[in-house]
Amino acid sequence: MADIWDKDIMYLKKVGPKRAEVLKKECQIRTYRDLLNYFPRKYVDRSYVAKVGELQGEEHSVTLVGRITRFALNNSKRGRSILNATFTDDTGEMDLTWFQGAKWIQNSLKVGEEIAIFGKPSFYKSRFQITHPEIDWLKDDQQKAPAQIVPYYPSSEKLQRLGLDSKGIRALVKQMLAEAGSALKENLPEDFVQRHNLLGRPQALMNIHFPTDFEKMMAAKRRLKFEELFYFQILLARRRRTSKLGHSAEPFPEVGRYFLDFYEQHLPFELTGAQKRVLKEIRKDLGRPIQMNRLIQGDVGAGKTMVAFMTMLIAKDNGFQTAFMAPTAILAEQHRRKISKMGEKVGLTTAFLVGGQRKAERTQELERVKNGEADIVIGTHALIEPTVQFKKLGLAIIDEQHKFGVLQRAKLWSKASPYPHNMVMTATPIPRTLAMTVYGDIDVSVIDELPPGRKPIKTLVYGESKRLEVFGFIRSELEKGRQAYVVYPLVEESEKLDLVAAEKGFELLEKYFKGFRVGMVHGKMKPENKEFEMNRFVKNETQLLVSTTVIEVGVDVPNSTLMLIENAERFGLSQLHQLRGRVGRGQFQSYCILMAGKKLSSDGRKRLKAMRDSTDGFKISEIDLELRGPGDFLGTRQSGLPQFTIANIVEDQEILAEARDAAFEIIEKDPELKMEEHRAIKFYFERFLKSQAKLGIVA
Repeated sequence: MADIWDKDIMYLKKVGPKRAEVLKKECQIRTYRDLLNYFPRKYVDRSYVAKVGELQGEEHSVTLVGRITRFALNNSKRGRSILNATFTDDTGEMDLTWFQGAKWIQNSLKVGEEIAIFGKPSFYKSRFQITHPEIDWLKDDQQKAPAQIVPYYPSSEKLQRLGLDSKGIRALVKQMLAEAGSALKENLPEDFVQRHNLLGRPQALMNIHFPTDFEKMMAAKRRLKFEELFYFQILLARRRRTSKLGHSAEPFPEVGRYFLDFYEQHLPFELTGAQKRVLKEIRKDLGRPIQMNRLIQGDVGAGKTMVAFMTMLIAKDNGFQTAFMAPTAILAEQHRRKISKMGEKVGLTTAFLVGGQRKAERTQELERVKNGEADIVIGTHALIEPTVQFKKLGLAIIDEQHKFGVLQRAKLWSKASPYPHNMVMTATPIPRTLAMTVYGDIDVSVIDELPPGRKPIKTLVYGESKRLEVFGFIRSELEKGRQAYVVYPLVEESEKLDLVAAEKGFELLEKYFKGFRVGMVHGKMKPENKEFEMNRFVKNETQLLVSTTVIEVGVDVPNSTLMLIENAERFGLSQLHQLRGRVGRGQFQSYCILMAGKKLSSDGRKRLKAMRDSTDGFKISEIDLELRGPGDFLGTRQSGLPQFTIANIVEDQEILAEARDAAFEIIEKDPELKMEEHRAIKFYFERFLKSQAKLGIVA
């Protein structure tokens, strides 16, 4: 039997083909179900009815009940119709004004008809007036009171032109519920709903759109948030169970010559306690014939690359190759330099694959990978191209995991049979809430110590008036033999203007810092030119490097002790933290100076204050998550994070924790959801899977 909720929105009364097309384009509303899940953005309480004679000064929006006693339709100097009306209740009268839709309003209202109006009064020419009030017609006994809690829906200019402002959408939702509301069904077991103190689903959906009171609206929100988070956690619980039961993988039982030789003879510094703990967790995983699936979190400079390299040594000890995939060519090149240098000390060979390589070079590297001559293969997305064939791939490491999609990870895995062990790394500290949601199906290791001897970076915030003082401080650092970065913002919307600003900044710095060499890198440069400039800085042939955010990752220069970030308020917190991590990598005291623009938003101030007050990436990430929201924090499509309709994993942490516990408990008891009591859950879970597959987050 056809499900009424799959019915095309075009067939809802008062929609039709034209409105349906715009609803699809502007709001992705294609079916009745989409409109059902198009929730209000806010609610306005109209439960208190004011009196005209009681209004005092500038008021908040109010509800008034009375009658129109007079209309006056006038034309403005521009020829536009303006409708004025006198509104009266038993305490006094006031003016109503409409600049748009004047004729339609006049035709819709009758003098003497009882109505409720809602709007913000202002005082004009010794009288109160409301411009463009909302109107409820009180025509019969059932509507003798105005709507008390009114939902407001997101709209757009195109929708409004078709009469689908918030009020128009509200009318469509009301029409749809009148037609199909009886078909609303529960999708959780009855005892489960009671146990978790949830509103029934039909009741929740009615009250999310047309709540009878605020208590019911809050209960409806809680129910629908719980439901949304619960079904996503069911997905994670099943994924986690699969990973625990395991994709089969070759075990790595040996910790042999390569690992021990490097650890005993060539380790450049003593491992931190956190690095040793994480390596112990990895070794335990690798010893099993089940795929390791582990996320390594660590702040900038915490030593993730060293842990990754020592895991590669274990792979080599057991006769396997490693693939190491990074999101950019610059970062891949940094890893190639560092890893190949360490690998040479114990006889490991490295291949390198990125886009834009010369054909002869690429052909040679592909052959080395295929015949097993290359022990470690480092590259970008180029690693997952069909032409790349490994002789014996056993370990896949992905750096900055959130910049890759699930499908890209799967393509890399497909290059080994059975699956390779999987390690993903991120230098973006992920708050516990987000890790619990996005990475709920994999094991997480945290490297929460910095190597000994690292001095905390001092962060300073200055305005434009302090520029000469800042330049003087940079000069003093350069005179000590140190190096510095000056970073300019670069965003797609104003890329050309930003690049011009960076180039002008470069010219200014060249003049001001005579006697020192100034270099410049940006994303528009050819890779070889960028590489040349970066290498000059690494070798201290240039002392000051002007850059856009291409150096967020990819430059490791222990001698650089100062970073100046221009228009710092235009950067995200995680990006600022990553940039700051480019300094403080050596033995000298390092500084990060944030230059703020003249117009600072409230969020901009919070970001700069957070950077000044803390060097703890996890604390900063919590603030960043609060300011930006989960979708922007990681990038929804790339992270495995769904586009939640109503839940917000920052604000709804308690609901998330409860939904997670409930989901994991059910999957532990009934992994395939075969029990009679879980039939409804299985049915709606499979529907949920289909919707999430469209986002590319179901692997």
